[in-house]
Amino acid sequence: MNIKALLKNVVNYKASDLHIVSRSEPQIRIDGTLVPLDMDKLDGVVIEEMCYTLLSDKQKKELEENRELDFAIEFPDIGRFRANYYYTMNGEVAAAFRIIPIKIPSLDDLKCPNIFKDLILREKGLILVTGPTGSGKSTTLAALLNEINISENKHIITVEDPVEFVHTNKRSLFSHRNVGTDTKSFAQGLKFSLREDPDIILVGELRDKETISTAITAAETGHLVFATLHTNSAVQTVNRIVDSFEGAEQIQVRNMLSTSLYAVISQALLPRVGSGRVAIHEILINNAAISNLIRENKLHQIYSQMQLNQQKTGMITQTQSMIKNLRAKTISKENAIRFSTQPQELINSIGVQ
Repeated sequence: MNIKALLKNVVNYKASDLHIVSRSEPQIRIDGTLVPLDMDKLDGVVIEEMCYTLLSDKQKKELEENRELDFAIEFPDIGRFRANYYYTMNGEVAAAFRIIPIKIPSLDDLKCPNIFKDLILREKGLILVTGPTGSGKSTTLAALLNEINISENKHIITVEDPVEFVHTNKRSLFSHRNVGTDTKSFAQGLKFSLREDPDIILVGELRDKETISTAITAAETGHLVFATLHTNSAVQTVNRIVDSFEGAEQIQVRNMLSTSLYAVISQALLPRVGSGRVAIHEILINNAAISNLIRENKLHQIYSQMQLNQQKTGMITQTQSMIKNLRAKTISKENAIRFSTQPQELINSIGVQ
């Protein structure tokens, strides 16, 4: 048994992830569910030997000092993977691998709402793609950038930890930067990217106040900025950004956000009836009414505003996306309610007791 053989199983079974943990068979995630492979249980020694074959001496040292390590690796005959190594309570190495498609999907491949193609026509502004881990945020962002790549002459800088999708230059020029090896942090990479003549900046994750502040400033000063947050709804996303600041800073960030924010796409992947998964989107587009609510700190009213005049604004709530998919019979009622951020609203809408 070796690590490449295990990763081939991810590809062969069309899985998304591979988990290697001591005292368990290797397990892969298929359509969101973990499935053990028909193999012997692994022990810590075997796992460490397998995992270390992929690391440089510098990476081994970083893992042993920090007790965890993020990196990306590509095998020409298998695929590209994002990897995380970590220690469990017995001092044993464990690993999680996520496959990254080498062929970048288009927005049409992902069956994204038509408004996504309008979003990329902006010259400046902040576009946030949010959702829990494993909800397809990176794939959606890659598809958005790919659409720009085939139609626009832009300089696109990505700052990620690690770089996931690697774009081939078509009409656009890509500068991919890994946090940790190419730049010290998201905040520093984003700060210096403003001096590197970008048209578009992708920030892998808005992790801290400094990164959030710089991203908003970049969007204000004429750049189109894409970023992710681990939030489950559009309103929660705006709240999270504002709550990252304190006191009088919140007033300033609300004023900046009210003008620089362009869109929030919150998404979740639900099991598809039959097999596979379906992306459910909630879309917030910043217009005059939304901007005013952000500036005046009436964030609780944003959800209601999203429900008004949607054919014109292009906005949609998660509940409405759920109902649309329920009518198309692509998802089950049980999973819709289970994954909903507004379960009671959904239940009231579909009449489930």
